[in-house]
Amino acid sequence: MPKAYWISAYRAVTNPEALAAYAKLAGPALEAAGGRFLARGVAAQVYEAGLAQRTVIIEFDSLAHARAAYNSPGYKAALDALGNGAERDIRLVEGAG
Repeated sequence: MPKAYWISAYRAVTNPEALAAYAKLAGPALEAAGGRFLARGVAAQVYEAGLAQRTVIIEFDSLAHARAAYNSPGYKAALDALGNGAERDIRLVEGAG
């Protein structure tokens, strides 16, 4: 079973306080669901049509684990704390091989 990767790209942060509240809840919730943070921060380099935006990459043992993490009560609480404080794109991608 291939690993899965949760990729979050932030287009805009409109409420930094809400994002901070989200982060305090989301990190522990995703780690409790088996997620391992591989990268987080503003892109060090962008190419082509890339945007220098905050990006987060989290590894899970499988796509099922990543989906369960997103739907977990702990992560739902984090989403409630974030509200409309950021515009994001979240993708779950299965690993190659």
